[in-house]
Amino acid sequence: MAESKKENKKGGILSNWIVRNLILAVVFVVAILVIANILLNIGTQHNKEITVPDFTNMTYDEARYNAERIGLRVEIGDSVYVRRMKKGAVFAQFPKSGSNVKKGRTISLTTNAKTAKEVTMPLLVGYSMRQAKAELASRGLNLGRLIYVNDIATNNVLRQLYNSREIPAGTQIESGSVIDLMVGLNSDDNRTYAPDVKGLKYLRAVDAIHDHSLNVGKLSFDKQIKTYSDSLNAVVYKQSPSQAGGPQTMGASVSLWLTTEESKIAELSK
Repeated sequence: MAESKKENKKGGILSNWIVRNLILAVVFVVAILVIANILLNIGTQHNKEITVPDFTNMTYDEARYNAERIGLRVEIGDSVYVRRMKKGAVFAQFPKSGSNVKKGRTISLTTNAKTAKEVTMPLLVGYSMRQAKAELASRGLNLGRLIYVNDIATNNVLRQLYNSREIPAGTQIESGSVIDLMVGLNSDDNRTYAPDVKGLKYLRAVDAIHDHSLNVGKLSFDKQIKTYSDSLNAVVYKQSPSQAGGPQTMGASVSLWLTTEESKIAELSK
């Protein structure tokens, strides 16, 4: 009897099966909570949004490398021909740079083809300016100037022009060609604002200006920018008018100053 008591005492609190089971239950619950927290963190990271970088003017391999570093993928969805741009370089992308996407998203790239290819000119008359702009992009064509004339419907496309002449739908035209649009302007609906494009690369800035029913005016590139490829990497550090410049008449021009100097670019974030 004395020996049995001695053994129980030696076993301590863990010798009690009730206490032992309670401890095991607590350990089990803690383990479940830890695992659930780990899985939650993984799920949260999985759904975390990533800001799409600007792949413009990169080669496909460079774009893929930069995309994979942040958990994105890239694929070549189409090609256009831009005479002044290096062959194989990224000309455009979807979603656009600056967009927020989920990890693992595939970014579709439009690259510059080695040789010019012909595309069919679409019929844009009757479209809204934004619809026409999207249709041009889908055909590998570029929006040039927006020419506003009095009309009952603002931003309704009235004519499509190539080299200052009307170009009929169905005409074969080189990919990368610039198309000007004559669009309507109602006097009761003719005001817009200049977007803030400081800090944006050249093509993104042009795109934003067109989206606001404005034209790109004078372009001033710093002296170190010598080629068209250089210009694609240039960043806007000054614009006129600015976003704070008040209402603008649709079709007005926004002048841009662009640079690749790190010091000027750094000043934009201050």
